[in-house]
Amino acid sequence: MVQPEITAGLLVIGDEILSGRTRDVNIQTTAQFCTDLGIELKEVRVVADDTDAIIAAVDALRTRYTYVFTTGGIGPTHDDITADAIAKAFGVDLPIHPEARAMLEARWAETGAEATPARLRMARIPQGGELIVNAVSAAPGFRIGNVHVMAGVPKIMAAMLETIAPTLEGGRKVDSRTVSAGIGEGAIGDPLAEIQSRYPDVKIGSYPRMGNTRIMTYLVLRSHEADPLDRATAEVQGLVDRLHAEKNIVLPKEPYA
Repeated sequence: MVQPEITAGLLVIGDEILSGRTRDVNIQTTAQFCTDLGIELKEVRVVADDTDAIIAAVDALRTRYTYVFTTGGIGPTHDDITADAIAKAFGVDLPIHPEARAMLEARWAETGAEATPARLRMARIPQGGELIVNAVSAAPGFRIGNVHVMAGVPKIMAAMLETIAPTLEGGRKVDSRTVSAGIGEGAIGDPLAEIQSRYPDVKIGSYPRMGNTRIMTYLVLRSHEADPLDRATAEVQGLVDRLHAEKNIVLPKEPYA
């Protein structure tokens, strides 16, 4: 029996990402996380700290994919509005969650921090939401419906992903193969497209890399099915070998830097 495809969308929230002040690494972390679980990350959106934009993005993603992950905007400051926006998207209240408050107060007692109104903002959870434990700094994320709301700080985001992993349904695992070609994409594009047309169950990606002395193209093949993946990889490798022979190209034993 073929396993159903499990899909996900990622919503990255924050003015600091769009302005370039902060480099996002959560996309790569989430993509690898999904791949490891057999979840297809289908779409990534980046929006500003704007309530309407967050609501519109969440509503679009949660109706389209099995899971939605969001990062950013659940801290203590006035521009941390993700929880407010998610509550509005689901049409529910946003009360202080007693368990979330207890988690935070326990951490504040350890660190000597004061329970200010700003810090208590991090204990607000949409009605009906379930907590996502934060093993790094105590302030929890939450899940409501199929939407998982997590911190933007990469270390905390990664920890939250590990927390929710056992609660997610994995899909068919995706395997991959990589073929290295010492030629540019222009020389391999047409025959590669012909191979792709015969293997609809295999995704073939072409990724060029320019070095000081050598042009490389990395051809990455991905599929849920081992047999077509192996056959397609053999054909791509054969194509590359022929082109190398025609152009008298010998690749170095170690990948070039």
